[in-house]
Formats: sequence, structure tokens, C-alpha cells
Amino acid sequence: MFSCAREALKKLARDERFVGSSKIGYLAVLHTWESMLQYHPHIHLVIPGGALSEKGDQWLASRKDLFVHTRPLEVIFKAKFRDAMKKGELFGEINPEVWEQRWVIDTQAVGEGENSLRYLARYVFRVVISNNRIKSIRDDAIEFTYKNRHKGRWKTMKLKPMEFIRRFLQHVLPKGFMKIRHYGFLNPNSSLSMEKLRELILLVREAISAVDPHVPTIKGDRLKCPCCGGLLRYIAFLKPRPAWGPSG
Repeated sequence: MFSCAREALKKLARDERFVGSSKIGYLAVLHTWESMLQYHPHIHLVIPGGALSEKGDQWLASRKDLFVHTRPLEVIFKAKFRDAMKKGELFGEINPEVWEQRWVIDTQAVGEGENSLRYLARYVFRVVISNNRIKSIRDDAIEFTYKNRHKGRWKTMKLKPMEFIRRFLQHVLPKGFMKIRHYGFLNPNSSLSMEKLRELILLVREAISAVDPHVPTIKGDRLKCPCCGGLLRYIAFLKPRPAWGPSG
């Protein structure tokens, strides 16, 4: 799922109608459960709104309200996932109706992204069920609460002990499995430092702010001279002079 999402996103981000470069970066978190402890693997992604140019020397911002369209993302992801299942010799074990259904892929613009990170942080290191949701433990049944997502109400469920244990163990990941992964320029092993990335973003932000005063600057951040450390001020973009043009 991780690799299929990566390839699908890079393919769409390369399209000029969206970002225009495949050099994206993002954070991915795997969840495997629903409120009733069912097996429901899915991935949450937090994606900065843009990408590095293919040469790595420019920041290309995406639309403020859209990174890529969900419909083509669904189609590409499903195709890559189907190929991965065939390669892993698992395709025959999947109900053919799965490939005829619409897959749920949802994207939302979340502004600065702080709320999304805060939301994910509450779940990243949790197990499938917390102790306070378990209301009683008896020899014949375990009773716990769950939230009905459609009605937004809390309800109670009883399961036989072995069934409860079976559902719980579905969500125990293999030893060494990384449920949180960083890709592209957000990967710690990226050749581009976060400082350089911030400089590229600030350059675009300050240039736009100089033209449109309604665009806010990033608080506490200003471009600095790499030699003396002094603050830089945007004046203008100069069109490069052709090598064969007049001198002087």
C-alpha cells in the first residue's frame, strides 16, 4: 500500500495540471482497524502543497485547494495495487468484485497542516483499543464500547473471548515493521536539507508578497545571506541575459 500510493502520487504530481514535478514529499501513517476492531488497513498521508522542480532548484506550489484529483488517483492506485497482488501471488485470493467497486480515496486541503498532524498524533502509537473502552471481562464475553461512524453515537458490543483476541491480534504488526514513513524531501536521508527547502519556499513566498500584499509572510522567517547571515529583501526578478546578447 505504501509503495503503490507513492508511485500513484508521483505519477499524478508530475502532470503540469497539478504540480509539474514528481519530487514530492510527505508523511504516511498506517492504520489497520475500525472502532469495532475489524481489519481495515488504510493509510493517512500529510502532503505539503508543492514539490521541488525536477532539477531540485525551485519550489513549485500546488493549488491551494487541491494537490491532485482523487478520481485518477483512485484509478492509478488500484491498478498498481492489483499489479502488486499479482506479483505477490495473492491476486487469486481476492474477490473479483473488489476491483469493480469504487475505492475510497479522500483528499482535503487543511491549511497549514497543524490540525492534521495533531489529529494523527493521537493515534500513531495507540493500540487497537484502549482500556477505558473495555467495560467488562467475563469468562463468556468481553464487553466494550465503539462509536457508530454514521450516527456519531457510542454503542456497546459483546464478543466471545477468543473472537476478541482474534480481532486484537490482527492489528499487531510484525517486528520491525515501520508504520510511519517519510518520503521524498521529508525523508531524513534526502540530499536536500530542510534549511535549503525552506529557502526555496520563502523565495517564492516573498516574491509573491511583494506583488500581492494580501499574501502573508511566514512569521519569524526571512531569507538570509549565506555569507554574512544578514536578512535579504526581495527587489525584483531579473530576466537572464542570453549568452550571445550585447554586453555592458
